[in-house]
Amino acid sequence: MQQSYDVIIAGGGLAGLTLSIQLKQSNPNINILILEKRKGSAAIAAHKVGESSVELGSHYLREVLGLKDYLEAHELPKHGLRFFFKSHNKAEITSRVELGPRQWLKTPSHQLDRGTFENYLTEKTIALGTQLQLDARVTDISIEAGNNSVTYLANGIQQTAHATWIVDAASRINLLKKKLNFQKPMEHHCNAVWWRIKGVIDIDNWSENEQWKNYLVSGLRYLSTVHFMDKGYWVWIIPLGTKNTSIGIVADPAVHPFETFNTYEAAIEWLRINEPLCHQKLAPEKENVLDFKILRHFAHHSARLYDGVEKWATTGESGAFLDPLYSPGTDLISLSNTLLSDLILRDKNGEDVSIRAEIYEQTYLGLIDSWIPIYQNKYLLMGSSQIMVFKIFWDWAVYWAVPTLLFTNKAFTDLRLLKQLFATPDSLGRKLGKLGNNVQQLFLDWLPYENEIFEHKFIDPYDLEILRNFQQDLDVLHGNELIEKVAANMQLLEKFAAEIFRHVSAQVKGTGMDIKVNPYEMKLDPENKLPPTEVADEQNVAPDFAIRKDVATMWFYGEKVTA
Repeated sequence: MQQSYDVIIAGGGLAGLTLSIQLKQSNPNINILILEKRKGSAAIAAHKVGESSVELGSHYLREVLGLKDYLEAHELPKHGLRFFFKSHNKAEITSRVELGPRQWLKTPSHQLDRGTFENYLTEKTIALGTQLQLDARVTDISIEAGNNSVTYLANGIQQTAHATWIVDAASRINLLKKKLNFQKPMEHHCNAVWWRIKGVIDIDNWSENEQWKNYLVSGLRYLSTVHFMDKGYWVWIIPLGTKNTSIGIVADPAVHPFETFNTYEAAIEWLRINEPLCHQKLAPEKENVLDFKILRHFAHHSARLYDGVEKWATTGESGAFLDPLYSPGTDLISLSNTLLSDLILRDKNGEDVSIRAEIYEQTYLGLIDSWIPIYQNKYLLMGSSQIMVFKIFWDWAVYWAVPTLLFTNKAFTDLRLLKQLFATPDSLGRKLGKLGNNVQQLFLDWLPYENEIFEHKFIDPYDLEILRNFQQDLDVLHGNELIEKVAANMQLLEKFAAEIFRHVSAQVKGTGMDIKVNPYEMKLDPENKLPPTEVADEQNVAPDFAIRKDVATMWFYGEKVTA
């Protein structure tokens, strides 16, 4: 085996394998060594989380890496994210408010069995010419620009390999973060456990109510990433292409201490108390359990990602990770790999990438910072179906309207577009961060007023025109009009936020539905002072009745504040 490479990737999981394929497909002559600690093929019942992909990550796998044919042949199609909220009788699934799509979705995504998928990616990258060393444990990394090296034990023998670029894709081992000391606190604290069950778990069989069963085409609930939710937690059920099923519990320790579910036996007892129907259906499957994994304080941050001078980088979970609620793991890999591969390929072609690396790092970390409020303290909201319906639809609207649209239009590697989007305080990207933070705070401020338990309702995100249009626009290439499209989407998001506020304020403060609202400054007044109906502010947003119709669709209190 040669000992000098263009790129050494520490870690042969999803992040490292996809990065190697992206690089090789762009430049077949680039020399890559992957060092992976496993000794053989990845296990089908792998101790890894992250089976559910969503639109951004699916676009990366299908269109950027060209894996569409494999995914459609070997991995399950995914029928969106599906949520079941609190009811008075959680033992009866039909009593719960259900949120999820009824019809097949235009934009595809997949449920990934990480073991079989990573084995396929391993074969593919080797076929492209990547060198893969299994049973390799990295013991040291030396960063000396122009002569970086990795020392590792392979089959018990110490070896050293040199490379222009060193990439840490070794997940939470955090090789470079510890080596170069760029840890950063993450103030979002949740814990998770998950296990695989041999065989199919289909929630469509959890009720004999034919009206409920027939509300969706048979099989679509099974293909969803299912969430059962109440205050401080959610439980997932994810089908896998191997006909096995992934089960997980994610909880805020302030509400559900980790020791109450951190073993298989404790987790089953926890389900009995908190999700009795899940307990009834899953507890008898003990003999079919394939593995059990725990992860404390899974959210983590990073002060650095890429260095274009010293030529090192992190990708995947070796950088930053937030929360699995909306299945963002593959998204983060897709974003990071796309930025990183662009740097490496440009450097390989002789370009000075030092400034570009700084811009990419600031862009990615800025996105992480703007997404933290989506999750931080929000597990407290999970016992309120009305707030969570608003929150989920808002979060999806933002996700589709801007970051996913930018990714599918290749904007994140366009310095001109990045400058327009993020360079100034009033740029669209920064305004989106401020708007999103303000709406997330509104949800928290709403919580003390919202105690109603709603039941026997079904809500489809695609009944909202704004969500339907944002999602269906993801595959449209906008060319030179991309900034104009993002600006138009931002105006719709501002109207959406303002209309959410009008409904909430009318319900809890008694304000009128005709008030103008500045979505960047709106807040529920804790002193119960009614806001003025007219304020001289150029950022005030007047009511938009198409948006009002959409918000009324997800408003459970009837029509008194929707006229």
